[in-house]
Amino acid sequence: MSRGPATEARKPARPVLRHVLSAVFLLLPAFAVPSGTPGLPSGAVVVALSAAVVMSAAMWRPSEGRFGLASVVTVVSALSLVLDVAYFGPPGMALLWLPFELLALLVLLGRSVRLLRADRVVPVATVAAVAALALPLRFTLHPDPPKWDASVFGLGCVLLLLPFAIGIGVYLRSLDTRRVTAVAEARGKQRLEVARVLHDFVAHEVTGIVVEVQAAQFARYDEDEARAVFAHVEDAGLRALASMDRTVAALRRPDDASAGETARLYGLADLPDLVDRFARAAPGAKVRCDVKDTALGKLDREGEAVGYAVVLEALTNVRRHVSDVGAVTVVVALVGGTAVQVSIADDGGRGATSAAPRTGGGSGLVALRERIEAMGGTLEAGPRGSGWRVAASLPVPDLTGGRARRLT
Repeated sequence: MSRGPATEARKPARPVLRHVLSAVFLLLPAFAVPSGTPGLPSGAVVVALSAAVVMSAAMWRPSEGRFGLASVVTVVSALSLVLDVAYFGPPGMALLWLPFELLALLVLLGRSVRLLRADRVVPVATVAAVAALALPLRFTLHPDPPKWDASVFGLGCVLLLLPFAIGIGVYLRSLDTRRVTAVAEARGKQRLEVARVLHDFVAHEVTGIVVEVQAAQFARYDEDEARAVFAHVEDAGLRALASMDRTVAALRRPDDASAGETARLYGLADLPDLVDRFARAAPGAKVRCDVKDTALGKLDREGEAVGYAVVLEALTNVRRHVSDVGAVTVVVALVGGTAVQVSIADDGGRGATSAAPRTGGGSGLVALRERIEAMGGTLEAGPRGSGWRVAASLPVPDLTGGRARRLT
């Protein structure tokens, strides 16, 4: 049986009950002791009421009411200060409520330091600190003559407690700030990961689909050729959908270990299959993939993924920007034993594609260059002859788990 509505209806009663019980606890002695009892001043009820109000404010949470924390702290501190000036009764049993009110003011001071905005912390915390310092003087300055020794003692005790309240507030504020920063960084990394998957995998497959469809508009395929083209388009679409499904699953279940990777991590051993799919979508082009055996297994997981991404990005750019490409060469080799070089070169074909250029593109190689340079490698991209060449140098990790120096 569902208890949702009933539970929600009972929730507001808990904070109210807490405040009522604390008020009864503090006010009961003032009303329970018969009037005229030695040591019980006539203004004891006012002193007890002040302590109850400040204690209730200390237990209050911003989500429980309409008023902000700054307003609550300022109002109750001002009320305490007003009572300090207006109370002329003897201490006696009135001192019974002083520790409770002082503790509540220190709690409000610490919460102000922790939770308020930077522009409100100093004024609000100052009011709370002054109220806490003035509280002992309520009972020491009004007698005639004033009790200066008791005043100094009371101020000294409060001065010893203030740094603890402020320090705890500052410490908790720093923890909150680090937590917020960590959450923001995690969300930023998640967004970047989603963007990388969409760019590296989904956009690549969609580009292949567009190229296939554009070619089909002008080519005359027989039944078998058309069936093969449709199969290629279907495979590319399914791969794009699979990448998107993994991304969505990771976003929906961020704590699920099975959804920890938004996309399958490909490596250098997967390059022949990638290049073969590119070749099938570019009939007539001479596409060659040469992955040296000595280069396999030299990079760590990150290096393998980045090497694959470099080839993926370069082939995607060839599809987008080159019409009737004649030759594309992909070479992966170990250089000097300290780096794996991944190069992709094309002959330029007949030139730029006639399709309208995409807006907002051009960030793929920039992002890859940042990732590679963070690893200690280099990425170069530029014209070579009539075509274009992309070359990445990925450092081989050393035996201690670090990375080798990048080649000069």
